[in-house]
Amino acid sequence: MNTITITPKDEIVMRLVHYFITEENYTPIIVNGVKDEVWLENSEAKYKIVRINSNYIHNKEQFYTDLYKIKNVMRQIKRKTVSLTMNTFNIFLDVNENVKLEDDKHIKSVMIKSMQDVENSDLNKFFPGIQNKLLKNTEGLDLIINVTEDINAKTAENNQIYEATFKPKKIIVTYVLMALCAFAFFVSFIVGRGSIDAYTLYRLGAVSGSAIRNGELWRLLTGTFLHAGLIHLLVNLYSLCIIGVQLENFVGKKKFIAIYLVSAISGSLMSSLFNTGISVGASGALFGLLGSMLYFGYHYRLYLGNVLRAQIIPVIVLNLILGFTLSGIDNAAHIGGLIGGYLTTMALGINGKSSKADEINGYIVLVIYLAFLSIMLFR
Repeated sequence: MNTITITPKDEIVMRLVHYFITEENYTPIIVNGVKDEVWLENSEAKYKIVRINSNYIHNKEQFYTDLYKIKNVMRQIKRKTVSLTMNTFNIFLDVNENVKLEDDKHIKSVMIKSMQDVENSDLNKFFPGIQNKLLKNTEGLDLIINVTEDINAKTAENNQIYEATFKPKKIIVTYVLMALCAFAFFVSFIVGRGSIDAYTLYRLGAVSGSAIRNGELWRLLTGTFLHAGLIHLLVNLYSLCIIGVQLENFVGKKKFIAIYLVSAISGSLMSSLFNTGISVGASGALFGLLGSMLYFGYHYRLYLGNVLRAQIIPVIVLNLILGFTLSGIDNAAHIGGLIGGYLTTMALGINGKSSKADEINGYIVLVIYLAFLSIMLFR
């Protein structure tokens, strides 16, 4: 009978990989051109990258070359995930005793020669309790089987969350909101007897700072369904269809409704603070959806990094620039909606990504933000 022999380095690698995937929610990433290395990624962790290197480092020059290689890979991952900073925890398994490891600004390097080194190394400092969570009491074939089964189970769990988030769903709320905007425009057209002027919009509930201060709070919401003209309506309906369908599919109907309504109110509050006239349109709420997509895309940037970098961020920046340079655009509502949508999504959380602490912080900041706008408006 053939027996399976696992080298000490292989054993360390398997136990460490098992720990980081099952306990710290890291996922393996493929890095081209490497051999005898394992790269793991967790965009929410302090050290977004964990790299385990089994290659022998025989002198100082090779160590510096290795750090240079890590920095190149980090730059590639930063571009893909739209990350401003990235820290790597670099684990060596085989280093000449004459080579002294040095930490770089964003790279922490440690040496692990045996499993006993884990408790006394910086691994235990930055990943508390790791020695108690490592897979133990198994070796040989049993170790391989246990590691494989646990990692497969964790992968299956992550895949279920991913599938539930991204699989196509029946879109309802977006189309209802579009219909409400179209109906409000039809009513405006009828009430205005064929034309839609400022007086007609005011009568139907346009956002007006002075009226809201006098107690007409419904204007914070009704004004976001009114539009000043057919082109204004069609542009916002098209934007709502494009952005809304995607976001509703990602976050679900209930969260989508909350994000849209809070963004609309947030945009109206900001508009009322900075504009003396009336304001109408769904653009504040639409910017809230963009803010929500920004938060969602950041947390799923390993999958949506290119979309975030090439579409979402440029659209936000371009529209804000246009709002500052062109007249007749309520940029205050855009900024207010953008912030409101981002914070509301943070408070509601992203399935499989947000922690309870993130959601609590989101609720706290959102309440403070809306309270501040309200106090400034009604003071």
